[in-house]
Amino acid sequence: MTPSARVQAAIDILDAVIAAARTQGASADRIAADWFRTRRFVGSKDRRAIRDLAWNAIRVCGDVPGNGRAAMLRLAQDDAALASLFDGSNYGPMAIVSGEPVSAGGIAPCWLEERLAGSGLGADEQAALLGRAPLDLRTNTLKTTRDDLRASLPVEAQVTVAPNALRFPSGTAAESWPQFADGLFEIQDTGSQLACLALGVQPGEAVVDLCAGAGGKTLALGAALQNKGKLLACDIDRARLSRLPDRAARAGALSETRLLNPGRELEALSDWAGKADAVMIDAPCSGTGTWRRNPEARWRLDDKVLERYHAMQARVLDIGAALVRPGGRLTYVVCSLLDAEGTDRIDAFLAGNAGWDVTLPTLPAGAPRGQGWRLTPFRDGTDGFFFATIVRRVN
Repeated sequence: MTPSARVQAAIDILDAVIAAARTQGASADRIAADWFRTRRFVGSKDRRAIRDLAWNAIRVCGDVPGNGRAAMLRLAQDDAALASLFDGSNYGPMAIVSGEPVSAGGIAPCWLEERLAGSGLGADEQAALLGRAPLDLRTNTLKTTRDDLRASLPVEAQVTVAPNALRFPSGTAAESWPQFADGLFEIQDTGSQLACLALGVQPGEAVVDLCAGAGGKTLALGAALQNKGKLLACDIDRARLSRLPDRAARAGALSETRLLNPGRELEALSDWAGKADAVMIDAPCSGTGTWRRNPEARWRLDDKVLERYHAMQARVLDIGAALVRPGGRLTYVVCSLLDAEGTDRIDAFLAGNAGWDVTLPTLPAGAPRGQGWRLTPFRDGTDGFFFATIVRRVN
């Protein structure tokens, strides 16, 4: 493909991403994958270039662009070489016309920037939310050690502050390595690994991962248990939860999965009521801490969406708390940096539920935020997370 044709292809993908953002449709990753699947003539170099153009345009547009061309023109404002590719050539974009619409820049829609600022995130912290995330691995300690894994890999790795983590540049195709097929590691951000450490799981305990999804945190908890104890992974999403058994088999981790019916979760978990030593709640949230990976997600948020998340977060906290034995603990996690989804949710829970105490973790990264702990891309080099561990009093 010519450079101009790549630009037009990126504009076409952006048009689909923008439409999906307005209707809560498919993710940008899915849209791009579908676009390329129907155009098998597009080579790997062209794919990478087109994707980079589209994602860079998404990052520089604060609010939802009018269309893909307006988004690409915003990117071209600071890139003369890119602007020159709007040349009207065959398969390329039409020449730039004076006065045509150009998308506004910014970190996010103005109302959302204000929420982030109100949650203690300054300009540098907000800008870092739209950087490029590295690829982090979690060594599967059921099968190997970090040092042995690092020595066996085909690409040089950096260690991070998480005890079992290795880091590679963005785009590293780690899932194609034989070590992945052998279950020696999982893809997991360092921040997510630290959130799992905050639960303090020990071998022999009874542990519940309440919002397990496809099981990334479940597998980390299973490794901490050393396959000694009980581990239950639950979710209401059948498709995501169905991926966990194969992943657990590859990792050599013992766990039970249980599909829950929305609104009737406690009925399905009655055998665990008041018996869990530890409960992990990776709550549904806005994902503001993961914009480095999903920058278009900021275009999908509004007050109504956030209010729905708040209600779901309060509900899963209540469900998880009902499972914890006296003296047991619960870690609430969101990959969001909005206080309304983080420390405010813990404050609300503690105000309405006597008999619980907060305990702050001892971790090599992050800082206290309210009654919990926060990790940010700018300060800690991780995805953005808030998590808090609360302990049920014995009396």
